[in-house]
Amino acid sequence: MLNLINGDCLEEMDRLQKESLDLILTDPPYGMSFQSNYRKEKYNSIVNDNNLDWLDEFVDKAYGLLKNDRHAYFFCSWHNVDKFKQSLEKKFNVKNILIWEKNNTGMGDLKGDYAPQYEMIIYCQKGHRELNNGRHSNILKFNKTKNEYHPTEKPVNMLEFLIKKSTNKNESVGDFFSGSGSTLIASINTERNCIGIELDNGYYNISKKRVDIAKKNYQPELFY
Repeated sequence: MLNLINGDCLEEMDRLQKESLDLILTDPPYGMSFQSNYRKEKYNSIVNDNNLDWLDEFVDKAYGLLKNDRHAYFFCSWHNVDKFKQSLEKKFNVKNILIWEKNNTGMGDLKGDYAPQYEMIIYCQKGHRELNNGRHSNILKFNKTKNEYHPTEKPVNMLEFLIKKSTNKNESVGDFFSGSGSTLIASINTERNCIGIELDNGYYNISKKRVDIAKKNYQPELFY
């Protein structure tokens, strides 16, 4: 079951059944007014990325939607990792901060700063659940996307890895800032259910097209 919703997550989350999700995997705005200038086709600024006034309310609602003894992953940047961690700790058990090491660097201050080559993922638990398939490093090495569909697009294969680590087939994943739909595609590829919420109408329409293609191209894996 896939459900893609075009709307404000703080409103739409109230309409979802409490304790219905087996995993939260989401990439919220980082509160840093991010504007990608890397590609020639400049994207619009990310909605609600100029502050974190919404963060505590969002965390509270996310916690209520997650089943007991389940995991949650929240992408984050060093700019506001302290605020994200403090907010999440009010509800969740923060277990670790994973580092996504990219294959290339971002732009930024080319002469006065070190080249950015990572993002953070705050890994949380509600209760306790063991990870699948043994223990892995908290350094995740996955190639950066070309941001073809979204300025902060995450690699589908990395999302698939996290989904497999924290859920079993036919369980449900929630992404409340679903962007261009990468979490939904990763859920299709790993045979999970998924609910995605996206506020921006343009990215919502991109998601629908990508998800339709993924469903047509999906072939069950020979090995899990």
